[in-house]
Amino acid sequence: MFCYQCEQTSRADGVLGCASAVGNCGKDAQTSDLQDLLIHAVKGIAQYAKRARDLGAGDNDAGKFILYSMFTTLTNVNFNPARFTSMLTEAAEIRARVKKAYEEAATAQGVVVEELSGAAVWDIPTETNELLAQAAMASVRAGEAEVGEDIVGLRALILYGAKGVCAYAYHALMLDEQSDEVYANLESTMDFLASDPTDVDALVAQALALGHTNLTVMGMLDAGNTGKFGTPEPSAARISAVAGKAILVSGHDMADLAALLEQTEGTGINVYTHGEMLPAHSYPELKKYAHLAGNYGGAWQDQQSEFANFPGPILMTSNCIIEPAASYRRRIFTAGPVGWPGLRHIENHDFSVLIQAANAMPGFAADSEEKTITVGFGRDAVLGVADVVIDAVKAGAIKHFFLVGGCDGAASGRNYYSDLVDQTPDDTVILTLGCAKYRFNKKDYGAIGGIPRVLDMGQCNDSYSAIQVAVALSKAFECEVNELPLSLFVSWFEQKAAAVLLTLLALNIKGITLGPTLPAFITPPVLNTLIDSFDIKANTTPEADLAAALAA
Repeated sequence: MFCYQCEQTSRADGVLGCASAVGNCGKDAQTSDLQDLLIHAVKGIAQYAKRARDLGAGDNDAGKFILYSMFTTLTNVNFNPARFTSMLTEAAEIRARVKKAYEEAATAQGVVVEELSGAAVWDIPTETNELLAQAAMASVRAGEAEVGEDIVGLRALILYGAKGVCAYAYHALMLDEQSDEVYANLESTMDFLASDPTDVDALVAQALALGHTNLTVMGMLDAGNTGKFGTPEPSAARISAVAGKAILVSGHDMADLAALLEQTEGTGINVYTHGEMLPAHSYPELKKYAHLAGNYGGAWQDQQSEFANFPGPILMTSNCIIEPAASYRRRIFTAGPVGWPGLRHIENHDFSVLIQAANAMPGFAADSEEKTITVGFGRDAVLGVADVVIDAVKAGAIKHFFLVGGCDGAASGRNYYSDLVDQTPDDTVILTLGCAKYRFNKKDYGAIGGIPRVLDMGQCNDSYSAIQVAVALSKAFECEVNELPLSLFVSWFEQKAAAVLLTLLALNIKGITLGPTLPAFITPPVLNTLIDSFDIKANTTPEADLAAALAA
C-alpha cells in the first residue's frame, strides 16, 4: 500500500506516506489497495459516462455510484475489504451499462465511437486475490518514475479534492439535492485524471474548476439542510447528561439523525449528538424533538474513550470512525458509506435494532449539572445582525475577524488553534466551523456589543455559510474579500478539507494560514506555486501568526 491522502500520514525518516502493513488511520494494506482499485474503476465509469452525457445520455445512477464509491475511500470512513470487492463487481456492471449507452447514443447521432483505453477497458476481476495482484497499476504514485513527483502530487490534489466534493455531494443527495451539472463536472474530473495528465497549467486549472464545483455542491448541501430542517438559529445546546436511556449519533448525516429522532419519539430514549452533529441543535425541525437531549463528548479522535463511557448504543452515520474498542464494539452500528469488519450495518434508515439495543442498556442514571454552549450562528444569524457588526467595525469596537476552523486531529501541535484563539484580542471576533472548534468552544470569550466573540457557524459541511458571510461583508464595505480585516486559519485533516481549500483558492481568497502540517502530496515546487499565486502560509507559532495577521 501507499497512502498520503490525510494529515496523519507517516512522515518517519523523511519519507512522506503510509507504506507499511497498516496505515496510521488503521487502514490495512488490503483495504488500501482495494480502495485504489475502486478509484481506478470509477475513472473507467467516468470515461464513458462523460461521453454519454455529452451526447445527452447522462446516467445519474452512475453518478450516484461515483459519489458513494469516492466517499467510502476517504480517511476514516470504510475499513471493510469485503465491501470494496463487492463494489468493484458493481462498478464493472455500471461501466458496461454506461459504455453501452454511450455507444448507442453516438451511433444514433452519427458520432464516431471513441476507442478508449486505460481504466475504461480494465478487465475487473471478481476475486479479491486477483484484484490485489493488479493493485500497483492503480496506486496513486503509479507512473511517478516517468512524470515526477510534482505531477503525481498535482494529480493527487485533484483526486483528493474530488473525494471531498463527492462526500459533500453525497450528503446533499441524502437531503434530496442533486444536480446534472455536478455529476457532469465530477465525471469530467475523473475522466481528466484517467488520461494521466502531465501539463501543469491544465492540472492547476482542473483543480480550480473543481473548487468551483465544490462551491455549487456546498450550496446544494446548504439548501438541503435549510430546506429540510429550517434556518439555523442561535441556540443553547446542552453538553451534560440527562437521566434515561440513550443513543449517541456521530458523523455528518443529518438525514440519519432526523430519521432516528422520528423513530425514537415517545419511546423515552434520549438522543445525543457527537462531533460534527453538534449543529443539529440549531435547526428548528431537529431541535423541536424534546428527546434531542444534548451533545456528548468532543471531536472524533477521542471517540475510543468517550464511546466506551457512553451508556447506550452508538450510530456512525459517515466519517470519522476509528477502530472500535472492545468495550463498545458490540454496540456501535454503521450506516451509509461507513464500514468496519464485524460491525452491524443499518440500511434504509431502519433503526429498530439500534432502539432495541438502547432499551437493553442502562442509559444515564441521573441528570448531570446542566451546562450549555451556544451554536447556530449560520449566515442568516450573522447577517441578521450585519448592521450591528458593520457599525461595530466602523466604530472600532471590532478590529478584526478570524476564521479559525476545519478539522481536529490527534497529532501533537493542534493546540496551536486553541492557543491562537486564547490570544486573540478582546476587540476581535472568531468565526468557527468544523470539529477543530472542540478545542475552544466550551470556553467563555465574552461578547462585543451583545455579539459573542466566538460564533459557531456549524460543521465543515457549513463552509458555504462562512463564505457567504465573507462575501456579504465585502459587499457591505465595498471591497474585495482579501481587503477585509479577516484572517483565515484553516486546519486540515482529510479530503473534505482539500475540497474546501480548492474552493477558497478558486474564489481567489489569499493569505490562508494552513496547518498544522502541510499536505504530504504537495511538493515544494507546487507549494511555491500556491504561495506565489495565493499567498498560502504554513503555521509557525500562534504569537507570530497572530501578530502578522493583525499587522496586515
